[in-house]
Amino acid sequence: MEEYMLPCLTRQYLGFDCMGCGLQRAAVFLIKGQFTDAFHMYPGIYPLVFLFGFLGISQFFHIRFSGIITNFLAVSTALIIIVSYTIKLTTIF
Repeated sequence: MEEYMLPCLTRQYLGFDCMGCGLQRAAVFLIKGQFTDAFHMYPGIYPLVFLFGFLGISQFFHIRFSGIITNFLAVSTALIIIVSYTIKLTTIF
């Protein structure tokens, strides 16, 4: 599975990681059951899984306040990804 992963063009051409770097490898770790490795590779993997899981469930079941919950999950996921990316960039340089 690892040989079919897409390369990061930002890293390849500009020399630094993008906000999505590590997502594919974290998903592979998650599938393999290596949960801590998945978190260390990409800390936003669990909020993303939770967000998409909630979106999938809300398509089949009526959930009260699903719009508010979806907005909260989307904003918190984006914040976690941005904060972890900022920490990654400041520790590299």
